Amino acid sequence: MKKILSLQCINCGKEHKLSDTRYLCTACAGNLEITYDYKLIKKRLDYDDLEKNTTYDMWRYIDILPVDDNKDLPPVKVGWTPLYEAEDLAKKLGIANLFIKDEGRNPTGSIKDRGSAVVVARALELNEKVISTASNGNASDSLACLTANLHMETVIFMPKTVPYPKLVQLLVFGAHVVLVDGSYDDAFELNVKATEKYGWYTRAAGYNPFVREGKKTCAFEICEQLEWEAPDKVIVSVGDGSVFSGLWKGFVDFNKLGIIEKMPQMIAVQPEGSAALKKAFDNGGKVEHIKAKTIADTLAVNYPRDAQMALQALDESGGFVTTVKDNEIIEAISELAKGTNVFAEPAGAVPYAALKNLVKEGKIKSDESVVLVVTGYGLKDIDTAIKSVKQEHPKTIKPTLEELEKAINMEKLIHK
Repeated sequence: MKKILSLQCINCGKEHKLSDTRYLCTACAGNLEITYDYKLIKKRLDYDDLEKNTTYDMWRYIDILPVDDNKDLPPVKVGWTPLYEAEDLAKKLGIANLFIKDEGRNPTGSIKDRGSAVVVARALELNEKVISTASNGNASDSLACLTANLHMETVIFMPKTVPYPKLVQLLVFGAHVVLVDGSYDDAFELNVKATEKYGWYTRAAGYNPFVREGKKTCAFEICEQLEWEAPDKVIVSVGDGSVFSGLWKGFVDFNKLGIIEKMPQMIAVQPEGSAALKKAFDNGGKVEHIKAKTIADTLAVNYPRDAQMALQALDESGGFVTTVKDNEIIEAISELAKGTNVFAEPAGAVPYAALKNLVKEGKIKSDESVVLVVTGYGLKDIDTAIKSVKQEHPKTIKPTLEELEKAINMEKLIHK
């Protein structure tokens, strides 16, 4: 692809051709970043081109994606999810401009569909027959969905503790599912070993550089939906760091193409019980293994594989990392739903839980624009969602008005 200059190692800086390696740096095994020829891309992608483009999914940005052929794209529509202005919630918090990017509207209810779409497109170009990944649920669901009707087998490695709705999606789409008696990190290592031995192609985030490229399209959409501007702050939950680094890559791409000028401050949020990136950020960038434990299952990562890119995004954007407690996450699910009509899974509610704290701490100015990226849909984890509901379980009644009046508070429902 002429638009791609190289795959550059973020550790040692070595540049590779696409044909040199599948995933990691050949010199130091560091993660790779895809670098582009922006001068070339500017000739066919600018503000005017996007204004005229009537393709409303992530492939409207195909000129700045590592994909060559429109014929080799997954058939499922991914992207162009809504950006809602949350006026009532903003007033409640005392800030001027609050927006909710609802990634739960993607095909499998997660931002992970974006990364899978680009990886599957790449696998089609390479004529791969088997593709695999390790996941806490969302990445695997998205991969299984996007490959369901393709001539490609999909193998999924995931912890046996995965929420049941996420497992069901995999079975419906016909993936080969392997439940691992261990953590996400154990599943990740097994996936890598299997791909090395059997020659499979893997989607693994923080390992395959094409994953990050799909996720950056969320940032492109935010800028378009805000009338060609980036917000002042973007708040994102972080597990392995790939979503966070991908979003920043999107803002950087648009800036280098001259589509936006202002860049946002990136704020990463982790659960207190799964805060490896926060620990690294506070300790000069040294990434260490932790023992992750949180109700936000998709963020339960012992060792964030894309931490270095996430830390680079924090540095370049002048951002920071904060944490929230599990009880704050649970509370945020219901508050976000009532205040914005968006039902988030625990990881998706994490940014709102953090926002409340940041406003109290004075880290969000009243006149700043803030985007919360809700990364996944609430029905993916109903066991946690029900904990956020404060009302009693609905009563079963006989079908009479008398029984109805005993069952619910009628004062709010009857206009006098």
